Order: sequence, then structure tokens, then C-alpha cells
Amino acid sequence: MPSEINKNKTKEKVGVYICYCGGNISDHVDVEKVAENVKEIPGVAVARTNMFMCSDPGQELIMEDIKKGVVDRVVVASCAPSLHELTFREAIKRAGMNQYMYDQANIREQVSWVHHGDMATDKATTLVAAAIEKTKYLKPLNPIRVDAKNHATVIGGGPAGLRAARDLSKRGLQVHLLEKSPFLGGQAAQLDKLFPTRETAGDLIKQLTKEILSDSNITIITCAEIVKSEGYVGNFNITVQKRPPKSEDDLEKLHIFENSKAKPGDFVPFVGVCPISIPTSTVEFSQKTGVVVFATGFKTYLPYTGEYGYAEYPEVITLPQFISAMTGNKSHSKKLEINGKKIRRTALIHCVGSRHIPGIHEPDSNGNLNEYCSRVCCNATIQAANEIREKYPETQVFEFYRDIRTYGREHEAYYEQASKNNVLFFRFEPDEPPIVEKIEGSQYPLKIRVKDTLTFGEELEAEVDLVVLSVGMEPNDVSELVDMMKLPIGSDRFLQEVHPKLRPVEVANTGILLAGTCQAPMDIGEVCSASQAASAKAAILLSRGYVELDPFVAEVDIEKCNGSGKCTDACLVEGAIQQVETEVNKKMVRRAQINPALCTGCGICVAVCTNNAVDINGWALEQYEAMVDAIVRYN
Repeated sequence: MPSEINKNKTKEKVGVYICYCGGNISDHVDVEKVAENVKEIPGVAVARTNMFMCSDPGQELIMEDIKKGVVDRVVVASCAPSLHELTFREAIKRAGMNQYMYDQANIREQVSWVHHGDMATDKATTLVAAAIEKTKYLKPLNPIRVDAKNHATVIGGGPAGLRAARDLSKRGLQVHLLEKSPFLGGQAAQLDKLFPTRETAGDLIKQLTKEILSDSNITIITCAEIVKSEGYVGNFNITVQKRPPKSEDDLEKLHIFENSKAKPGDFVPFVGVCPISIPTSTVEFSQKTGVVVFATGFKTYLPYTGEYGYAEYPEVITLPQFISAMTGNKSHSKKLEINGKKIRRTALIHCVGSRHIPGIHEPDSNGNLNEYCSRVCCNATIQAANEIREKYPETQVFEFYRDIRTYGREHEAYYEQASKNNVLFFRFEPDEPPIVEKIEGSQYPLKIRVKDTLTFGEELEAEVDLVVLSVGMEPNDVSELVDMMKLPIGSDRFLQEVHPKLRPVEVANTGILLAGTCQAPMDIGEVCSASQAASAKAAILLSRGYVELDPFVAEVDIEKCNGSGKCTDACLVEGAIQQVETEVNKKMVRRAQINPALCTGCGICVAVCTNNAVDINGWALEQYEAMVDAIVRYN
């Protein structure tokens, strides 16, 4: 392996470490040739290769060279920095060198995965050379330290919010739990049995709310919304408005709750738990908090009028409506009864409101298509089918599906059990979905026609008493909070995490965490796991009483700044740059001042400053110029 000390001595001693990535890189990039190409670049002290640079032996190569004084800055050529940047920084730190004297060249996603042969090797050499030139201008940096309040705010009172609040309290944090409606329980309160354990949803909600109501660390505020948010991780300042319920859904649930004679803290099926009295006037208050956990949940897709006959025929209902009706059925008949009518045959249609295909499915009034799979619908639908067949053996069940996706542990058993229970399955293509029609002169009110791919496209008909639409999940509308807190959302309109594997419950805004179905469709087990992860991350952030942030933020050269305010006007983050009175050469003048806890290091201020008075730590203009020169020189 190339490892000779470079004869072209400079004051910088750059160590270059190039990864094979187990063939992901080396199958298309000649890694050894790249090492040979860059080792003679002035400033390069050593160039090494390794099968997996992120492995312990790979990190040891770097650490040994640092400890021996061979290198004083590091370039790793491997995968995307988002994957292992922290890994290498920690290794450098353990070796006793400033962790920010490091840069990473992405020669996997940007090279080996998109290029082949000599082109790949040449481009890899160019990218590594550019990184080398950048590191020559690196300077030691220190993390930004800000005080952190030992307090968390959880938004949402469904299972995700309840679990997050409980776990945060157990980790010693004070918690405010904010719920928009008068009730705790969220969408889970609309369910009966949970899969795969078949526990009752109400029992789970009762258990969680009982623990939370008796916990002195947790303050529950219902009928509450955040109307203003300022600050940063460790020091958020949020304004909460508590007001009487106004939505028809909330008022209807309140009516049901009052008629049930339930007391605060009692669970009412398909309503939830009302933990405290309902406010009669609007009140606003502010609170300081260290982290904010989003547990804002989901809503079920509402079919448009005419979709499979929905809202046209009373015999077409959604799965949540069906679950509610079946739970309330007290009949001991061998046939299912819905609203007093015996159901001899029922049809369940999958993928309603999920897996939309542009050009085939109709967008909603806002032009949205739900192209994602809602994941939990198949299990929920099959569970409903099994319950019908087991409780009401004289009711026949037909399932019309595109694909069966019983993805979780033990979930496949539901599908197998449905077959044993004589549920009949019909498979359709998305461009030829089942057609639901009203029929006259038959003992059944509805007829379903479908081209069944299981019988090689034969058109089949089934007359039924009831059609149940398995509706998918959609994110709740939190657009006001998204705009207020500058949150990232995905193309599916769910809140978007930084990385699904490496940072699965964090958003780009440090201190804001995600729990449950606000970020993607999940079953209740996954919801609880995500909530635990968010709670653990919050506890880690706040446990030391302060938070350390990366120092890649703007820095102002007071001598060059003329106080024009252009940077403040251009900045996208309120409060990140302010014009303040300061003393320069014994005169009081207005100059730009950076709040490093709020600055995101985007560089807009650098672009608009005509005096070149602003630069970004770790990404200075001279570094960009050096990288461009290297690309021209070695391309």
C-alpha cells in the first residue's frame, strides 16, 4: 500500500485515507491508483488505503498517524459525509487532534455509483485533490456551547406523545404535553383490537394516561396550540394558546363523553381520555423549553364522493367506521349486524388513499397524490376479516387487493389465518380497480366487478351487503408549525428526518425531534419505538445542562464590516444576524453580530456582503477557491 512520506514538504501534513468500501468503491475506482496519484501533491504526508476505513482497523490507521505526529489534518475518501463524518471526527478527537481538522471526499455516491473505468478513477483523484487543498486552509475550531433547560415540550396526545412524555419524565426531564383536542388517545382511541397482540387499544391508552396523570413531572394541557416559537436547542421560547374547542368532531366527542357519565381520567371508546376540565375562555402563556418533540400524528384518508361508491351508497363505509360499528354490535347472531342490518356478504377493498399513481388516480383538492404505501392497512384489513369470520361464521368475506404487505414480525400469520378462515381474495391491477355498482331486483344492494389477476384476468362479480374501504394514513395538517419553526417536510407531506438510518428521529433543526406517525405511516409498536428513540435523544441532548453545536457558522470581520445591514435583510433565520452598536477604534458604530446558536451556516450573508466581511467557519471563500483551482489542475 502507498504510504511513503511525501518529499514535497510544506507546513501542512495532510493524511489521505482512501476506502475500498468492500467493493462498493473499488469495483469501479482503482483505489491504489488514486492513492498513487495524490501522494505527490504538496502537503500530503501520507496516503493509505483500507477495505473499510470506517472499521476499527481503518480508524486505527488514522489515529496512529496522528499520535505519531505524521499528520496534522485528515482527508477521508469514502462514502457520503452524512454517513460517517461523525465516526471519523470522533476517531480524530480520540487521537488528540482537533476534530474539525478533517474533510471527507465522497467517492462512492458521487463517483463509483455513477461512473466506471478510467473516468471513475480520474474523477475520484480530482475530488480527493480538491479535499486536500481545502484542508490546508482549515483551522482548529471549538464546538459552540449553549446552556440547555431541563425541560421538554411534547406536541400531541396520542400514543406517540403519551409514550414520549412518560419516557422523558423517567429520564428526569420536566415535560409539558400539549394536545390540540380536549382528549388524549389520538387515532388509537378509534380502534378496538391492536395487531399482532390483539390487545385492546383502550387498555393501552388507559395505562399510559394513568401513569402520566399521576406523574408530577408532566403537565398536560389540552385544547392547546403553539402560536409562536423562538430560540434554539436548549432555549426555545414557545407561546401556547389554550382555547375552548370549536371543531364539530371535538364537540361531538364532548357530547358523547358527557352522556357517558365518565369522569376526567376515564377512557371512553372512540373518544379517548379527557384528563382535565375544558377551558371556557382563551388564554395565552409562554414557556421556556429545551427540546420540542413532534407527535402530531395522522388522519385517515377521506374518500372523495363516488370513490368506490363512497358517499353515494350508504352501504359503502371506511374501515374506521366499520371498526366502530362492529365494536358496538351486541348481537349474538352468527351473522354480522351493522346498524341493525344483517350482513351476509361483505367486501373489503385495499389501498384506498394509498399508493396513488399519477395519471391513474385523482389528486385531492390541493393537487396531492398519496404515492406512498400506508403500510398498516393490509394488517388492519385482514384482522377485520378474521374477526368477522371468527365471530360471525355465516358472514362471507371478500378481499380485493393490489398486493398484500404483511411486513412485520408475525404479521404474515394474519394472512395465513385469513385463508384458513375461508376469506376469498381477489387481486386487481391499479389501472383496473374494482367497480362498485348499485343493483336492483337482487337480494343484495351492491355488486362489485373486477378483473381478477389470480384467475388470469377473468372478470368476476360479487354481490354484497357492505363494502368497506381500507383507507390509508395522511399527515395531520401542521403547516402553521412547519412555517413557524422552518421544519423540513418530504414529498409525501410527512415531517422529514435527517437520515432514516443514522438520525431517524431528528430533523435538520437541532432540538426538534419526531415521534410516531407525524413522520411516516407506522403501526402502534413502531410508534412506541420511535417515541422511545426521540425521548432518549432528547435526554442525551439535555443531560449535561448544555448543548454542543457544530461551529460551521458565519463569522464577521469587524474591521471590514460597514454595518450596511444587507446580511441581516438576506438571512433566512430570524435573529441569526443582528446589527448592534459596538466600539471600533474608539467610536460607537453599527456592525453585524452573529448568534452562533441560530446560524445554520448557509452562506447567504457571505454572498450579499460587498465588503467580504463575512465568512463561514470550515467553509471559507479561500477554501472554495483552493478547491476550484485543484479541480482545474487535476481534472
